[in-house]
Parts: sequence; C-alpha cells; structure tokens
Amino acid sequence: MKRIIYPPLDEHARLRQKMTSGERAVLTLFDRCLAPDWEIYIQPHINGLRPDFVLLNPGVGIAVFEVKDWNLGAMRYFTKADAWGNPALWAEKDGEKFCIQKDNPITKVDLYKQEIYDLYCPRIGNNTSYGKHDGWAAITAGVIFPFADAAHVRRLLEPFLSIQEDEDYARYQPISGRGEIAASDIRRVFPESGRKQSKLMTKALADDLRGWLVEPDFSATQREPLTLDRNQRALADTRTESGYRRIKGPAGSGKSLVLAARAAKLMNEGKSVLVATFNITLWHYLRDLMVRGLDDPGRIHNVRLTHFHLWCKHVCNEVGWNKRYEALIKRANMSGDVQDLLNKHLPALAEQAVIQPEATKYDAILVDEGQDYRPHWWNTLRKACKPGGEMLLIADATQDVYGTATAWTDDVMQGAGFSGGRWARLKVSYRLPPLALDMARTFAQLFLPNETLDLPEQEQGSLDLYPCTLRWVQCVPHEASKVCVDEILALMKLTGKNGLANADITLLTDETKFGAEVTESLENQYRIRTVNTFGPDKIEQRRQKMGFYMGDARIKATTLHSFKGWEARLLVVYIAQATDPKALALLYAGLTRLKRSTNGSWLTVVCAAQELEAFGRTWSSFND
Repeated sequence: MKRIIYPPLDEHARLRQKMTSGERAVLTLFDRCLAPDWEIYIQPHINGLRPDFVLLNPGVGIAVFEVKDWNLGAMRYFTKADAWGNPALWAEKDGEKFCIQKDNPITKVDLYKQEIYDLYCPRIGNNTSYGKHDGWAAITAGVIFPFADAAHVRRLLEPFLSIQEDEDYARYQPISGRGEIAASDIRRVFPESGRKQSKLMTKALADDLRGWLVEPDFSATQREPLTLDRNQRALADTRTESGYRRIKGPAGSGKSLVLAARAAKLMNEGKSVLVATFNITLWHYLRDLMVRGLDDPGRIHNVRLTHFHLWCKHVCNEVGWNKRYEALIKRANMSGDVQDLLNKHLPALAEQAVIQPEATKYDAILVDEGQDYRPHWWNTLRKACKPGGEMLLIADATQDVYGTATAWTDDVMQGAGFSGGRWARLKVSYRLPPLALDMARTFAQLFLPNETLDLPEQEQGSLDLYPCTLRWVQCVPHEASKVCVDEILALMKLTGKNGLANADITLLTDETKFGAEVTESLENQYRIRTVNTFGPDKIEQRRQKMGFYMGDARIKATTLHSFKGWEARLLVVYIAQATDPKALALLYAGLTRLKRSTNGSWLTVVCAAQELEAFGRTWSSFND
C-alpha cells in the first residue's frame, strides 16, 4: 500500500513556504516509521489554520503536530503571568525581554485539536457511546523540538499542559525532542502510532476532515511554471516596433497569462513595470502568475500593481500635490458628484501631475481589463511611460460589465498610440471545460449584444479530457440565501479527493448585501469561515479586497465584479436579476470562471431571475 503524502514528495522543492530542517527530519521519521495507512498532510489548509503536520488514519485516529526548530540555548526562555494572571511564554536576548506567546506550540496544537473536534470532524464526538472524553482522545496533539532536549522542553512548557506526564491521557499530548528524533523512536514521538484500530474512528469521519486537509488547487498550481502556447509565448516574448500592443481574447484564452509572462520577462531584464487593473482583487492573481515566470522571485519588487484611480492619488502625492488632491476629493464628496470626479476631474489632475519632473516613469505599463477602462484614462497613463517604453492593452468586450467597451472605437484607437495594425487575437479557451464552454457560448449568443461578442473556441481534442458538472437551481429571492448555503455544503461533500479542497469552493454574487447574508449564515450556523469582500462599507470592502486571494485557506466569497479574471473548480454563482445588459454581461463573466481539470469541475448557478429560467431548464441538472 502506497502512503498518501500531501503535497507529494516530488513537489516539496517547490513549496512556497519551505520546510525547515526540523520539519524535514520529522517528515522522514513519519514516512519511515508509520504504518502505510497513516496519511501525512504537510502544512495543510484547515479553514485558516496551518499546523505543521496532520496525520490521519481512517481506522485509528487523527494527530496534529507543531514542530519548533528552536535552540533553547540561544536565548533564555521563561514563563511570566500576563495581566490576567495567566502564564505566557517569554524570551530574553541581549538584555531585552519580549513575549512569544503567539508562537507557543502548546496553545497552537490545543487550538488545532479543539477545532478539528468541534468543526472539521464534528461527528467524532458522537460516534460512540463512550462519551466526549473518549472521542476527544481520538485526536493526538503533539509538540516536537528536533534540536532540543525533550525534558528541557517539557519543563518550559509544563505550565501550559492540560495533562501531566504521568496521567492516563498524557499519550495524547506527547512532547519529544532531538533524542527521540535521532533514535527514530516513533512510539515516544507519537504513542498512538502503534494502535491497529479504534472504535472512535471511521472512514466517514476521515472523509469529513480530508476536505480541509487537501491543498487547494490554486496553491498546487503556484508551484508550476507558466505554460503558454505558441501564440501566447510569441506575444509574451516580443514587443512591437512602436512598443504599443493591444490584445483581445475571450474568457479563459490566457490574456492575463500573457500579461504576467510579459511583465516577468521585463522584470527579469531589470526593467520597471506598472500593471494597472480595474479590480483590486485581481492583483494577487496577477502577482502570483508573475512570480511563476521570474528567474529570481526577488525581482517581483520591480512591479507596481495598481488601479487607475489609486495611481492618480499616488502620482499627485509624488509631485507634492496632496492638498490639491484632497481638496478635489472633498469638493466631490460635498457635491455628491463622485462620477464626475472619477471620470473627469481626477484624471485631469493626474494628467497634469504625471508630466512633473518628480513623477515616477516606467519602462512598461500593462493594462488588464482594458474594456473597463475609459480611453482618456489610458491616455493619461501613457504619460507615465518612459520614452521608448512599452504599453500593453488587454481587453474582452464580451465581459463589458460597466458599459465602457464600446468607447474604444477605431478613431479612439488612433489617438491612443495604436497608429496601425489590428488587435492581436487569442481565441482558444484553456480555462473552461468543454461542456461549460458550450453553455457559456449559448448564453452569450442568446442574451448579449452581437457587436461585443468574442466567444471562446474549443481546444482541439479536449472534449473528453475535462469532465464537469453543471447545475442550475431556480428559486424565489427570499429562499436564495439558504439555497446558496445548501449548495456550498453539498460541494463540501466532494472535497478531500480528486485534488479538491474546501478552500477551492467559491461563492460569487451580484449583490454585496446578499453575499454578507450567506457568509454570516455559514459562520454562525456552521462555523465555516470565509475570506470575503462583503464588508459593511466601501472602506472595509476595499480593505477586504486587498486581502482576497485564492491561496487563502478558507472558502472564498466575493462579487462577480471582483472575480473577473480569476478561476476556480468549485463554483456557486448567484444571480438576483437579469433585466439589463450589464447584469447579463456580469453573469456571463461568472459562467466563464470555471476552471477545467482532468479530475472534474463543478458549477452551480442559483438564480432568482425569472427571465433566465427557460435557459436554466436547458442544463442537464435543473431544480426549482
């Protein structure tokens, strides 16, 4: 029987968070000495928690371990009571004392154990008639110090132990050190490792937990180098004679991939790059793509990610026009004329600021989501490009969710630096599974304006390679929140296999208030955490967007606007209304977020818009 190690051993050299030497020694011990039916999960995602190791045996139990490479002789470690009289872990070095309680391994593993018991394997507490304490005993919470003596570690951490060394349940809270690691003494490191079976553990309980242990698809992808087809590679590796290039392509055709690869190539050459998007949430995605294309990850500092109005603010600050900027914002807030501020007055101020000597200039400026930019925004950005530099504009008019794409006429293009030639085109979708691609094309042909259509084409030979499940749930508005929660819970039953993790589940909605309702229900009723962008006001939402990224260990939830450019294998898309072209373009953008995989993808649309019910009935799975 081959042991499950996740992530697999052959991918460890490319882990974004490298294992310490102590963690590598512990992994070697576990792999060599544990029975093969013990599964080993390294730095797993558990809904926001990241223990060093989780061990799982469907017939025996669960173990969570925290590993510390501390040299206890390097400085003085001690305990000290906090303001409430509770012990806290402290250290002293060079006469300076500081609290390190946040790194206390005992409190960490105790938290991991409690949350596994309460939230991520909840049925373990009622699996037998033996009572809670026995269910609790199915989970070992251990601490390992590979470079310190176990007795020394125990003396230091004893005030934080809930069980003393001579008590019956001490084997479920083991502490070990360098002696046990050097001797490969697995029974001292993990006393329960020798158990053959347990009445407290079942395969179903293991399935509950696996969805939280498997690495999210996005994190695994981050270890892969960028892969481009011949057309994409030619666009990423070259520049036009003028330095100006415009690229069109439908959803999933690799537009952002080309932008990121081009940015990485320029950074590898030591050049400065400004990447401007419309959505703040897209920054993490683009940055992660760029890192995969860099010769040296440190070169990522050569790029600046922004959106147009943030760049306007920064360029005003660079030239000392803070007061002028603030006065402009104040006047707009007082008059309520925010749209004129964003579309006219602020760009005009930035256009004056950028030509000042102090304003930062860039070797290349790359604009993603160009269909959402207004032409005069682009022309203002052009002034920040160094002479002989590059300007790249990427767009998909089919995802025109703000109604701005039609402004990019041929005459406008002539005045935007594109003196001749055509758009470079990307046509083939490498994101969408074939079935989802066909359904998205049908939707666009039925509901979107013909003049803006740019539909993705199927990759040859892909038809049978990427299975997907499409589900449409028609509902009334007052039931929609519960339906979305139920559909998310249904997707959670699929995780833990086929490379799917709970952290891959993403909810997209066209209403911020509705999204907040769903995430609050997940948290309050099911204690399922999310990373979301549904804050109570614009300022908090902006802050949340800055922290939104697919590598987060929690379930994702955001607006359809904010997820443009992203992708996921497990999607729930909610649409409340479909009465105007922008709403329909937004739903099309949502339908095209599904990421293909040979292991399958799942898309559920929850729809409260009656206008779309007939279309929903064409899906293979329809519920009302």
